[in-house]
Amino acid sequence: MLVSNRTGRGVATPVAEPAAGPYARGVAPLAKVLTVSDSVVAGSRVDAAGPALVARLESAGFEVIAHRVIVDGVESVASALVELAANFAGLIVTTGGTGFAPRDLTPEGTLAVLDREAPGLGEAMRASSPLGALSRSRCGTIGRCVVINTPGSTTGALESVEAVLGVLAHALALLAGTNDAHPPEMGGSTATSSAGPTR
Repeated sequence: MLVSNRTGRGVATPVAEPAAGPYARGVAPLAKVLTVSDSVVAGSRVDAAGPALVARLESAGFEVIAHRVIVDGVESVASALVELAANFAGLIVTTGGTGFAPRDLTPEGTLAVLDREAPGLGEAMRASSPLGALSRSRCGTIGRCVVINTPGSTTGALESVEAVLGVLAHALALLAGTNDAHPPEMGGSTATSSAGPTR
């Protein structure tokens, strides 16, 4: 499988096939990763967090079907999220631009296009790290997509995803409108709570 890594040079990055994981029962939920970084687009820094997120999501049973790289900025982030969410049901994870630097505008771009916020996801991610208080990440939904902002550092991005990985399939199932989307411990069906949205 090839994941498109659009850096302006038309590079396609090969990605390993999904491994078994907690979401791998039945149909694998879909995911897309968006790296937001001026320096990565300029070629002055290697994107480590994006590929690390792709690998972690796949090991959890997601099928990652796209990985894009864009410059920082409100408009660039908002436009990319709208494009990624169009005719898509699944998870969108961004990495980069969540801090206090002048060009860290991923939260603003995300908020501009969210239909609904999901503050609990952001709170859980911030609580996962001693540096979490410095993250301005936003999370929420666009159509049938769950969108989460993670930091640009590889460690921060992975810690953030790990903090919410256990509830993402349930969130996606609810967005998909499944009849019995509650986890088994809440009286729901194992099949619907584990498999994620059907396509």
